Amino acid sequence: MLVRDETRHISSIRTDNRKKSPYGQHVSKHRNAAKPTVIELFAGGGGLALGLERAGFHSLGLVELDKDAAATLRHNRPAWRVINEDIADISGLDLPTYFGIPRGTLDLLSGGAPCQSFSYAGNRRGLEDARGTLFYHYAKFLEQLQPKMFLFENVRGLKTHDHGRTYQTITDIFERMGYILTNRVLNAWDYGVAQKRERLITIGIRRDLADHVTFSFPAPHTYRPVLRDILKDCPPSEGAQYGAEKRDIFALVPPGGYWRDIPEEIAKPYMKSCWYMGGGRTGILRRLSLDEPSLTVLTSPSQKQTERCHPLEPRPFTVRENARCQSFPDDWEFCGSMMQQYKQVGNAVPVGLAYEIGRAIRTALGELKCGH
Repeated sequence: MLVRDETRHISSIRTDNRKKSPYGQHVSKHRNAAKPTVIELFAGGGGLALGLERAGFHSLGLVELDKDAAATLRHNRPAWRVINEDIADISGLDLPTYFGIPRGTLDLLSGGAPCQSFSYAGNRRGLEDARGTLFYHYAKFLEQLQPKMFLFENVRGLKTHDHGRTYQTITDIFERMGYILTNRVLNAWDYGVAQKRERLITIGIRRDLADHVTFSFPAPHTYRPVLRDILKDCPPSEGAQYGAEKRDIFALVPPGGYWRDIPEEIAKPYMKSCWYMGGGRTGILRRLSLDEPSLTVLTSPSQKQTERCHPLEPRPFTVRENARCQSFPDDWEFCGSMMQQYKQVGNAVPVGLAYEIGRAIRTALGELKCGH
């Protein structure tokens, strides 16, 4: 299987008996006259889309089922074509006609289908192996549009999910559709984001273009920000609060500390059955420090096993503080209830990470030779 974890150039992988691209008449047309195009699936609150926009991509459409997330996209970018529909109702359409582009001309398909249990790699039935999953609809878009490249992002755990069989099936399907693949787990903290957040990034290049495209994952930054760098002068916003008892307990936890840093007679009653969980207790009563990055921003601000207390005050981070940890700009406004806003921020790809990946993809697309 042609899936690699190194940053060696994809162009070094060769396929035998390569034929001239069936899409050749469209590949380089006006290549330098316009921004590369992208369609995004499962767009959420816009972290990936905003990063790709900053990297120079022009959006032809964003598919998102959640009405509040779709409202966020429309509110911040009225010119974007936001498709607030179930992707299952869209993927079966004639997609080149629906988006008004010839098959094979889209530069990039991006997005990350939520990981669902399926592992039929042994059956090797291709796309039918994934039927009934959200990934199936991502793959249907890929099959119909045949973009020059695709970006498929997901949690790092997808790689080992069901002993690796889920990801094996996914990459088998991508390869059968005619793509050369490379993948890497990237940590947002390495790319100017004040957060330890790892994502599995899979990049595909259409096989007929592989001799003409060189892709390398972005190099890590030398500077890695911490909370002290990004929380200063954060705009006010809605935020959840702890109850009085929990607030009093967190007041005892020092910055950078957790339940072990307070008396057992206080921690044990609070933790209840979690006290006996062994290694699963490290996230309980966790208070962050200004001199470290945020832990992975989550969709709920106060779950007991994954607590993220503010370094200076006994409270969770506000929506806007979480957005700063995700590298959203302050003028990017989220729609819906407070909990819906937390959800959109927590589910997003960090904007800074998306930007760096987008730049690397745009560099690769820029190498396509005229006339190919």
